[in-house]
Amino acid sequence: MSLKFGTSGLRGLSIDLNGPPAALYATAFARYLLSSGQAKIGDPILLGRDFRASSPEISAICAGALTRCGLTVLDCGTVPTPALALYGLESGAAALMITGSHIPADRNGIKFYRPDGEISKIDEDAIGAEAAALMARSVPIDATPGPAADHARQAEALFLARNAAVLPAGALTGLKVGVYQHSTVARDLFVEVLRDYGADVVALGRSADFIPVDTEAVSPATIDLLKTWAAEHQLDAIVSADGDGDRPLVSDETGLPLRGDLLGLIAAQFTGATVAVTPVTSNSGLEGQPGLSILRTRVGSPFVIEGMLEAVRNGKTGVVGFEANGGTLTATDFTLNGTKLRALPTRDSFLPALAVLSLAARSQQPLSSLAAGFALRVALSDRIENFPLETSAALMSHLRSGPDNLASFLAPIGKPETLSDVDGLRVTLTDRSVVHFRPSGNAPEMRCYAEAETADQAKQVLEQGLACIRAFGERQPAA
Repeated sequence: MSLKFGTSGLRGLSIDLNGPPAALYATAFARYLLSSGQAKIGDPILLGRDFRASSPEISAICAGALTRCGLTVLDCGTVPTPALALYGLESGAAALMITGSHIPADRNGIKFYRPDGEISKIDEDAIGAEAAALMARSVPIDATPGPAADHARQAEALFLARNAAVLPAGALTGLKVGVYQHSTVARDLFVEVLRDYGADVVALGRSADFIPVDTEAVSPATIDLLKTWAAEHQLDAIVSADGDGDRPLVSDETGLPLRGDLLGLIAAQFTGATVAVTPVTSNSGLEGQPGLSILRTRVGSPFVIEGMLEAVRNGKTGVVGFEANGGTLTATDFTLNGTKLRALPTRDSFLPALAVLSLAARSQQPLSSLAAGFALRVALSDRIENFPLETSAALMSHLRSGPDNLASFLAPIGKPETLSDVDGLRVTLTDRSVVHFRPSGNAPEMRCYAEAETADQAKQVLEQGLACIRAFGERQPAA
């Protein structure tokens, strides 16, 4: 079975999750909440889902399992993950989001939230142990769908109210912004929020079929679409998000996407944060930004959240987190536009998008010029899909087994000077460019990150890195 916890929740093939496995993990989560005192019989628990074809059925199965555990299920419908998380925090309810996020349409997953926020790696282990105990009983898992009260409007209204207070009225007047709607659950809310701030909004590319959009490795086909729309409609920016609406995609006036870590940096500066927690895959130039202390973690929202909480425990204030995909988290309350913005320690695509568009409107500069003004090193990333997990593990073992193996593997790219093994393998070469190899935590994919002083150098390092990965995979014996 393909199901496993990765960088953000449980993921796997839809056919492996749909049916008894969905009921199994929903039951395991409910049992964990009840046994740990984080919920009691009769308490509410929220359900949300994305637009994947398998999500409604998986959601209904989870609703049945949770109801049989004695919880009261509230259906929040097709809602962005940050909206579901916010509603859970405000109502003191745990939640499950049925989503595969940005991964291909034949996959799906479940994100779990305690009443106080996203689960930790310790929670994942406990849920896994509950699931294993249930399976060991050799009793068939009941996957009968169950009822759920409709709370979609309440969840949506709360999230809209939060985002309506971020900027002054009319703050985006004068901007013409495209919203690439595709199949993200954030598509209609983005249009509504941006129009309410005075932007001239053009809705683009709405799809009835699920389209996986990876905001950390935007596909060439997607970039071509963005560039075409930007020119055709004379847009100042295009905004979008991944499937469950927690990772932003913002392109400049030419249709070129801005790096997610730049979006996070702009959001951090917009809030007045003094501490930003971000994974090792984010741009190394972040450490040079004035007034902002950078703390590095492994890749994945649980690690970023733990890093933020550790900063708060150490007495830090103004703490945010962001990932290379642009998803921005807040660990402390902030005052924006004279209103308290409650801490939302889960990835959010709306805050960084609003921060960037607000900066463009205030400065009256094109986004391409604003991005260049941050003078970050050029960072690119991409992934090889359908790269078996066993091959990824073999590659990482080979590279870690000795300096000779690493040097030989990197020979087409450059000579290694220093390396970090925090998450994957991040190598700084003698010419100061960086290549980072990391197996995906969510899917059979191998990711490659490149960083250099110029776009041409970064592109060359990325292409060579991907070529080295492919060559290694081709040398492996067939399964």
